[in-house]
Amino acid sequence: MRSLILLGSTGSIGTQCLDVLRAHPGQFQLNGLAAGSSWREAVDQVREFDCPALALADRDAATLAREALPESVRLFEGPQAAADMAGALDYDLALNGVVGAAGLQPSVRVLERGCDLALANKESLVIAGQLLMDLALANKSRILPVDSEHSALQQCLHGEQVGRVRYLYLTASGGALRDLTLEELHEVTPEVALAHPTWTMGPRITIGSATLMNKALEVIEAAHLYGVGAERIRVVIHRQSIVHSMVEYVDGSVISQLGPPDMRGPIHHALFYPDRIASDLKGYVPELFQNLTFEEPDPERFPALELGYRCVREGGNAGAVLNAADEVAVAAFLDGQLPFHELVPVVSAVLDRRHEWPGSTLAELLEADRGARKAAKEEIMRLVPTGATD
Repeated sequence: MRSLILLGSTGSIGTQCLDVLRAHPGQFQLNGLAAGSSWREAVDQVREFDCPALALADRDAATLAREALPESVRLFEGPQAAADMAGALDYDLALNGVVGAAGLQPSVRVLERGCDLALANKESLVIAGQLLMDLALANKSRILPVDSEHSALQQCLHGEQVGRVRYLYLTASGGALRDLTLEELHEVTPEVALAHPTWTMGPRITIGSATLMNKALEVIEAAHLYGVGAERIRVVIHRQSIVHSMVEYVDGSVISQLGPPDMRGPIHHALFYPDRIASDLKGYVPELFQNLTFEEPDPERFPALELGYRCVREGGNAGAVLNAADEVAVAAFLDGQLPFHELVPVVSAVLDRRHEWPGSTLAELLEADRGARKAAKEEIMRLVPTGATD
């Protein structure tokens, strides 16, 4: 039995990870759970899985949870709670399903401990990819991708040398707005943008799917995970979300990984890697596989995509700045403070200022994150001074 800690246990990835654990009793000992403010749900999870430790980022939530938890449960609290727990407990594997830049420091702690990291928090690699890859190598840890696209790439690359790769193909659904005209995008509301046609995901990732910013982040992620340049990473629109990624080799062979859109698949793969354990997850479904289409993304419609390639080419703090600005811009859109069509211009304007926060150490990257967030808020106020979207 392997031991596991789950970071982001009440979010989309976390709850689906627990579904996988329920389907495979006796395979893992859950040694720690981490959440934000959803203390009731987290306490229920602790009780169900007899988990000895809980981390809550919200101190008020932690105070309420303390009264409901068994006395034997160790409670970590505050903004650094997940990172503190990752640094304090014993475990073999951590699954990081935290959303946003908040997931970076827990990822660092896991790799510093020499433990394997099942990574759904793509922002960790976007912000500090080289640092994390160096940590994994130095401490003999494995980074196991949980993103469906990167899990697919890992499976397509299994046993092959990266030097034999011509292109890595990341597939994108195109999101909820893929059939709207450019003019119609000016009227998009958060409710419309959040209605993803094939996946059930958290709000930030769903909005990123509509702008293709999510795919821009995955381009950066792929560059770090697989050690390839921007010119060898391509993105293709695949509306059905059945082909999760493809690898084209130098001899012209193309290998892809397919399956119904279900995040429990890549979670299952990462938890049991390198083994393949039987599951009840669906594989080939004729009605889903019969009409698979592929399109080149329109750069005018999806300008966010080029920002990801730019970050790969420029390196340094570019990913940290891109991610921070996007987090702020998406939050402003969801709060009704920024029109949908201004999301990418805000991020692009902040990325142009990235040299204001030089350096590539962890402390410097975190400073770039803070600076970019402040700059994004300034840019939003410049574009929409009243905070209104009409």
